[in-house]
Amino acid sequence: MTTVSNSPTLVRHEGEAPRERSTCGWRHLLISRLDEHVAAWAHAVDIDGAREHYHRVATELYYVLEGEGTVRLDGVDHPVRKGSLVHIPPGVVHGAAGRMRVLVIGIPDISDGDLYFPG
Repeated sequence: MTTVSNSPTLVRHEGEAPRERSTCGWRHLLISRLDEHVAAWAHAVDIDGAREHYHRVATELYYVLEGEGTVRLDGVDHPVRKGSLVHIPPGVVHGAAGRMRVLVIGIPDISDGDLYFPG
């Protein structure tokens, strides 16, 4: 991390970011819980079937970089493709199907304690 004008900044290349399995697929942790002084997180996720879940605190934004599929929001399927943006407020049960690469941004940083499964 580099500091400029007393503001933390971060520049990270996807190929140098840690990669891990998640509820939605494989993700590169571009900005994550591992970083300090960040107000949100950003992951590049290769979705291969996202198990339905929700967050009580965090909002998520999904921006489809490649591919197509559906995003399920509170039981309703919405088709998405390259260039689609999905806003997911706290409390909305969501999942995804299809093969797509998605930039997922969470505000604030989603903690492991803010991941819930319905039922």
